Amino acid sequence: MPTARTTRRAAPLIAGALLLTGCGSGSSGTASAKTAVTLDNCGRTVRVAAPPRHAVSLNQGTTEIMLSLGLADRMAGTATWTDPVMKGLEKANAEVPRLADNNPSFERVLDTEPDFVAASFVSTLGKGGVATRDQLEKVGVPTYVSPSDCAGKDNSGDGDGSRKQPLTIDTVYGEVRDLAKVFGVQKRGDRLVASLKQRMTKATSGIDASDVTLLYWFANAQSPYMAGCCGAPGIITRALGAKNTFGATHEEWPQINWETVADRDPDVLVIGDLTRKSQTAESAARKIAFLESDPVTKNMSAVRHKRYVLLSGQAMNPTIRTVEGVEQVAAGLRRFGLAG
Repeated sequence: MPTARTTRRAAPLIAGALLLTGCGSGSSGTASAKTAVTLDNCGRTVRVAAPPRHAVSLNQGTTEIMLSLGLADRMAGTATWTDPVMKGLEKANAEVPRLADNNPSFERVLDTEPDFVAASFVSTLGKGGVATRDQLEKVGVPTYVSPSDCAGKDNSGDGDGSRKQPLTIDTVYGEVRDLAKVFGVQKRGDRLVASLKQRMTKATSGIDASDVTLLYWFANAQSPYMAGCCGAPGIITRALGAKNTFGATHEEWPQINWETVADRDPDVLVIGDLTRKSQTAESAARKIAFLESDPVTKNMSAVRHKRYVLLSGQAMNPTIRTVEGVEQVAAGLRRFGLAG
């Protein structure tokens, strides 16, 4: 499954802008050590008494936001990776201990003596995950979950949840601002959001993909996880004015058989290029090899014409790298002559 429920889950990102955002200190946006912050987060009130000094990020999405904000020296650990770290953040990431490639144990997290724990998914800080938010808060550790995994979303089932409302990129920007506020680096957060917005505008300028159908394949060859209408792939699709082949489906990542996919015959296949090994056909190379050899899929138009766009898992999740997804799908549409 795409998310942490089952041990989950490139264009250069902000490069200079990220370095500018991440390297400031002192008057560039650092708050007083005594400044308390209170946030409404996924139905909870979270109070952080002072900017964290030993934060733990349990998912790659929250990790990359913290690193982009220049907070590596305030992080005690990271976990749950689907991809190499975002370009431009390699050095900062190397400074932070990796507690586990997937979910660490609760004890391993507590060993770091965290003063703040963040996660990208409700399931990571829920029953069956690393720990519940109550467990951490009982030992005095405030917690934060990405709003993109709870705003307008029902996570009560066994899958990756379903969305009542389409996710917007503004929710991702809101997460950046929340974390910047928690750590007392609001100016850095504002600069990062401004850079992301500029990139979105540049990527989508002049695109008309209203006649183009996209299919997003995250993982698994036998029972593939395809994107429904309203998560991060929905942000990408709407930004480009295109159509999602399974846009009528509100499940986040429904499993759909290949006969149905072939019958829909999408114009472009957006393929997750993952480095994790928890499911079949994780890498883009393995996915493409399957598509071009399977009797059901090899005659699809996108396969015959090799209309593939490769995205990192993080670009297909609601993260700051969803902007990278918009850029890369837009570039693919232009390359295929489908940009209007």
